[in-house]
Amino acid sequence: MNPKPPHSPVRSIIFGRGSYAETLRIGEILRKETVGGALLVAAAVIALVWANSPASDSYFALRDFKVGYAPWHLELSLGAWAADGLLAIFFFLVGLELKREFVAGDLRQFNKSVVPVAAAFGGVLAPAVIYALVNLASPETLRGWAIPTATDIAFAVAVLAIIGSHLPSALRIFLLTLAVVDDLIAITIIAFFYSGDLQAMPLLLALIPLAAYTFLAQKFRYFFGRHTAAAWLILLPLGVVTWALVHASGIHATVAGVLLGFAVPVLRSQAAGGPDAGPGLAEIFEHRFRPISAGIAVPIFAFFSAGVAVGGWNGLGSALSGPVALGVILALVLGKPVGIMGTAWLLTKTSRARLDESFKWIDVFGVALLAGIGFTVSLLVAELSFGQGSLHDDHAKVGILTASLLAALLATAVLRTRNRQYRAAEVAEKLDTDHDGIPDVYQERP
Repeated sequence: MNPKPPHSPVRSIIFGRGSYAETLRIGEILRKETVGGALLVAAAVIALVWANSPASDSYFALRDFKVGYAPWHLELSLGAWAADGLLAIFFFLVGLELKREFVAGDLRQFNKSVVPVAAAFGGVLAPAVIYALVNLASPETLRGWAIPTATDIAFAVAVLAIIGSHLPSALRIFLLTLAVVDDLIAITIIAFFYSGDLQAMPLLLALIPLAAYTFLAQKFRYFFGRHTAAAWLILLPLGVVTWALVHASGIHATVAGVLLGFAVPVLRSQAAGGPDAGPGLAEIFEHRFRPISAGIAVPIFAFFSAGVAVGGWNGLGSALSGPVALGVILALVLGKPVGIMGTAWLLTKTSRARLDESFKWIDVFGVALLAGIGFTVSLLVAELSFGQGSLHDDHAKVGILTASLLAALLATAVLRTRNRQYRAAEVAEKLDTDHDGIPDVYQERP
């Protein structure tokens, strides 16, 4: 037998088994996001029905009702408060997840992170290119190129939970990892391409409470982990001030949520050297804030953002035939799976990764289709691109809702078939197992 080459490269495995701790953590996140996804869909349906009912004026009056303190540039409509304020909680969690993944999660290992990270970039680039090609003749609508780049993890996981009870956990982990990296790219796009006129003074002032927040969270991580009230009374006010100053600076306020998430320590103590050091403050904050994000913040945002007055079948047909909605639909339904699937396949052909032997490429395709469900961040980018309530914004939202529904249906058709096959394999394995738990194929036979 030939010995293994001494310096053979470590190959990534698509859908390979993650660490046990990571699998448990991801499973808990997915259970909570499933509930959040159901609430999100319910809020969006209520908004759509109300916005197209005889009482539609009351919906838009509620969405546009302004509250807040004008001298601090905080007299905003309820819809703007949901987009700029409540979504900051969602992005705070994104910051926590990203930092934990790259500091103590499986993504800190290059051979495990290269495939989902590359696939996420492919899943952002391909939709942006497709949308741009459809809207190339119109500079006004071309501004929405980033609308179809994001995957809504709550919506996608809710669909996966319904259709994939027997699908391997590796599929769910891959989808969540894609969405987490996808969110990082979306945050960068929002910060660089969709911020207003930059005001230097508020931005510089924001560094003061942010620095104080970072110092206290790092220095007294154990204290804030044990005393919930202390975090609310000390860290939360600093976070709110940071958010308000970032909002006044012209940078979209949700970026403040990400920065605050990055400031939270992941490891339990500075002397700890790995993920087994116990739950750090980032993990504790995830437990505390995820129900608020998934159960309150994101559904309320969906309620105020998804309400589009379609105007009957004629209005719906007009919206769907326009370049904005058409570009969004093609980008999410076609661009997402092409970008993700194409990137993963290309990596296997360049010998940097290989598909786990227990999976097939149809599994990758099903997850890639599911990633075409764009909702929360896509709705936000649509408002940032065209302004809430504008004709292009309404057409973009029609496209987002239509594409998300199509992506969910197509993914269901593919993954339900695979789910039945995995279920049959589980049943066969149980029938082929002895009372001692060892499959018969490994027993001695006469």
